[in-house]
Amino acid sequence: MSNLNFPLQQIKTWDMELCAFCNRQSRSFTVRNLFRLVSRLGDGVFWYVLMIVLLLQYQGAALPAVVHMIAVGLVGTALYKFIKGKTLRPRPFNVYPAIVCVGKTLDQFSFPSGHTMHAVGFGIVAVAYFHGLIWLVLPFSVLVGLSRPILGLHYPSDVLAGAALGAAVAGLSFALI
Repeated sequence: MSNLNFPLQQIKTWDMELCAFCNRQSRSFTVRNLFRLVSRLGDGVFWYVLMIVLLLQYQGAALPAVVHMIAVGLVGTALYKFIKGKTLRPRPFNVYPAIVCVGKTLDQFSFPSGHTMHAVGFGIVAVAYFHGLIWLVLPFSVLVGLSRPILGLHYPSDVLAGAALGAAVAGLSFALI
């Protein structure tokens, strides 16, 4: 068991140090406000607007994509709430005084990042139906993921786990249709 403790401690140290590095970037007024905006849009606003625009632009042809995105969002939310309720990992700003929360939390726990999970899940589905959206969806999803440690809300490992969960839910959804 002691052979496993060292690598796990190294990962935990890396996670905290990278989180602190990202969070220090929020000292810049411009960076802080940019990522607050991205985070707010990542609350769902961006995705809801995208779905509405797709329906307005493509009408009935967009309906399968929009329904698919909604289904991925609902399954992702259920999975996210289940995992958060089991892991109960405190947010980094609650553990490390050097990490300052400069964003709004939706709950008190950190693992996994629901914003990142939804950005990746919705993004995969949107691009699968509308390939031309990759120029919009990919950068936005990356910015959402970056916003989480920059704002002091998540560790990088929370973001990676959220991205993996979002990709898994979206990928499995295509296997089921």
